[in-house]
Amino acid sequence: MIIVEKVVIDGVELRLSKPVEVNMDWVGDDTLIKQLRAAWMKVDEEDLPLNPRILGKPGVGKTTLAYAAGKSLKKPVFLFQASMDVRPEDLIITPIIAAKNEIEYYASSLVSAMIKGGVCVLDEGNRMSEKCWASIAPLMDRRRYVESIIAGIRIYAHEDFRLCTTMNEDSSTYEIPEYISSRLQPKIFIEFPGRVDELEILQYNLPFAEKEILEYTVDFLQNAHVHDEPYTVRDGINILRYYMKLKASKNEDYHELSIPDFKDSMIHILDKSSIKYTKGKYEEYMKRREKDILIAFSKIKDSKPMPPSFKVLHDTEDSDDNDFNDDELSDFDEKDDDDL
Repeated sequence: MIIVEKVVIDGVELRLSKPVEVNMDWVGDDTLIKQLRAAWMKVDEEDLPLNPRILGKPGVGKTTLAYAAGKSLKKPVFLFQASMDVRPEDLIITPIIAAKNEIEYYASSLVSAMIKGGVCVLDEGNRMSEKCWASIAPLMDRRRYVESIIAGIRIYAHEDFRLCTTMNEDSSTYEIPEYISSRLQPKIFIEFPGRVDELEILQYNLPFAEKEILEYTVDFLQNAHVHDEPYTVRDGINILRYYMKLKASKNEDYHELSIPDFKDSMIHILDKSSIKYTKGKYEEYMKRREKDILIAFSKIKDSKPMPPSFKVLHDTEDSDDNDFNDDELSDFDEKDDDDL
């Protein structure tokens, strides 16, 4: 039997959401945990906690970081998944018609965290509209409250309440208005992890995978990071999971690395062009790219008169690939990967 916690505020009974209890530990740079905890700290009785926003590409671990930081403070953590369909009342209190046509009021994860003194993570907050952000603007300044027009009450945040939001960097998000952006500070950036951290993350999530397969995956991810591809450790985990499931479905040993099967899994999780970053193929790709740059320079040199300053520079010094104009050579950045 599920027991729903209830509280009464100004004569209105609210049913609270439950905090999230999942196995999510932060593996990697502890500096990010310290930055988040510092933002939530109060250095004086008159001080106020900040409302940080965690930024980074999808799959780098923003939600995991926020959850782990909240749990490290021994607080209940509530997650609210934002989307374009979220309404202001969804963020605060939702009325439900119960038995005997009575109205029951359900507090959102955000309001439940406010009442319980927990941590609320607004996941992918920049998918919400400005109207939603406006409804919680007082919560993020010295007022520290929200108002529910539906229930007709004002709810003040517990002294221990903490808030943060995660935000993705893609085209399917809203622009955050300035008056909200100024309240969501500081900005905490999650970059791609280094090789050691990335291997540790894979080992944490896939403790049953052999080290050879994990290292092959890390080689791929690290090569892709150099070229700022959007492939993240989440993609690596999904590739590995699918690879081992495919092998097991064929009654084959999924502990052994089969490069053709691994690349086949990559195509299903990502795309065919990702294969060029795997060990062996990446070296071929870089050699071909270097050759294309030299061909491009040769064509530019033969077809265009060089400016005097450019001619003098290259007549007196050895040419260097880094001196080329990136815009002129952009067409040669990649070749067709059908042969991969």
